[in-house]
Amino acid sequence: MPDRKTRIRRAVSRTPLAPLAALPKRLVRVAKHDAGVLRESARWLIKSREHHNYTYDLTALNREHLAWFVSVVGDAPVGQVREWMAEIEADTALRTHIEQTTATAARRGLADKTVRYARRLGWYALIRAAKPAHVVETGVDKGLGTCVIASALLRNAAEGHPGRVTSLDINPEAGYLAKAQPWASVVDLVIGDSIASIGALDRPVDLFLHDSDHSAAHELREFTAVEPKLSERALLLTDNVTVTRVLSQVAEKTGRRFLAFREEPAHHWYPGDGIGAAWR
Repeated sequence: MPDRKTRIRRAVSRTPLAPLAALPKRLVRVAKHDAGVLRESARWLIKSREHHNYTYDLTALNREHLAWFVSVVGDAPVGQVREWMAEIEADTALRTHIEQTTATAARRGLADKTVRYARRLGWYALIRAAKPAHVVETGVDKGLGTCVIASALLRNAAEGHPGRVTSLDINPEAGYLAKAQPWASVVDLVIGDSIASIGALDRPVDLFLHDSDHSAAHELREFTAVEPKLSERALLLTDNVTVTRVLSQVAEKTGRRFLAFREEPAHHWYPGDGIGAAWR
């Protein structure tokens, strides 16, 4: 039989006063969470220069979830995926290039020198797994993701699986990180409207990544435009999966499988983005 304290607690929990009685404990939990966010926000405001396209590391647990996500989508052993993720992080030539170029770029006042790949580790590992001959990405910005994609393609080429990336952006200043060798040797940077540029593609697309205008309408236009350009086993990715259902709806309509990964940034106020994947 429950003791007296337990009986009282149960009785209180069944009364209209229960929410009021629990309020202090709930306030403490909310305050702890908000204090953590405020602390990280203050640190970021002081130390970071970024104003959009935030970069950060992932928590250890989130990295493991990303490895399993890639393992399923890319049909690769999770141990191999972990090795690929470690491979890009150990690429000192790429890291040094990004740090040095960022430090001297015209936009250096709005970019952090420290290199943090976050979900782009997943992009890299998926390209290592899929061995695509032609990758298309929309939305380039500084070119950090383009460099990651190019690095994966160069590694694939060294193993006998050459490939190129067509990078589309409407901003003439985009992609300055991806204009140095050897990464530029596999990058075709196209400036212009993404829909028109997709329509002008002259070879099949094995992997398509949407990372441009994040409105649902534009995202859908891109996936619609690229559909007739896709190879039979093409992999579709979106950077917009935490905001819209576009890719999941495209997957359902076209008979593809769909899976989503959501980032958990380490020591950052931003809640993170993610990767949506659709494949056959």
